[in-house]
Amino acid sequence: MRKIHINAINKKLLEQRLFVEECNEKYEKQLKAAAERIADEHKEKPIILLAGPSGSGKTTSALKIDEMLDNMGIHTHTISMDDYFLPAGQFTHAIGEDGQPDYESPMRIDITKLNRHMELISAYREVTVPSFEFASQTSSDGFVLKRGKDDIVVFEGIHALNPLVTGAAGEFARCMYVSVRTRIELSDGRLVHPSLIRLMRRLIRDETYRGRSVSETLDMFANVERGENRYIMPYKYRAEDSPEFSIDTFLPYEPAIYKGFLLEKLERVSTVYPNFSQFVPMLDLLRETEPVSLDAVTDDSLAREFIGGSRYEY
Repeated sequence: MRKIHINAINKKLLEQRLFVEECNEKYEKQLKAAAERIADEHKEKPIILLAGPSGSGKTTSALKIDEMLDNMGIHTHTISMDDYFLPAGQFTHAIGEDGQPDYESPMRIDITKLNRHMELISAYREVTVPSFEFASQTSSDGFVLKRGKDDIVVFEGIHALNPLVTGAAGEFARCMYVSVRTRIELSDGRLVHPSLIRLMRRLIRDETYRGRSVSETLDMFANVERGENRYIMPYKYRAEDSPEFSIDTFLPYEPAIYKGFLLEKLERVSTVYPNFSQFVPMLDLLRETEPVSLDAVTDDSLAREFIGGSRYEY
């Protein structure tokens, strides 16, 4: 188990820019090792399936690997499998335990279209990748893609390793898994679980980009966790045959960034939200961490996927 104490983080934050740079380099070193392995195998395995639970930093990880491979002279395309989500009204056949649509189910994806596109891409034929709008839950045409000879295509999404969803990729795919793997130890010895780091990321992203309030995202937590255990975790073994393809996306300076976005809101919500006790370690982490200036956070930081201001297009 990877663990870091809050006091060690706060000490490092005395030199904010240096600490941010060190954390970014450690994360990108992992990605570089994966990219180099992908480059070595790219003619045999031109498809990369990159999975991870919600809020794991899949998209930034995919885009950074895309950029690294391009810099190695290997043209790379990245496709978000979220864009293959069925629009509202068409997703009615997967029902959760509460009698409502199970939005964590792989059946939320238009699997037929995704598999057809994978086959066409593998055959160097043109496809129009869809674009899914979360706020309105609608789908439209996105961008046109035609894979060239020796090009790599990265498919990133929570269900990327599920054979039911991406079986069309066959034996020509390399599997990757990314998530937060590090726990933070608070001053009283409690450990903040990685799922709460990912929740902080989602709380900010969902309010800014998906039109959800803090309470609405907290309401989804139990279903998201259940979906991860049911639909994602059983397949992460497919990426664990080589350590290069199992990435820890945790940046130790993250809580210091998120404090300014979340602390006051969570303080208010904590007084009225039922069963908030499960989220108390996350709130206490924000209380204990020293703040960091947003000016110290580079525009290529993974944290920018959630707070905005990234040089990558999501």
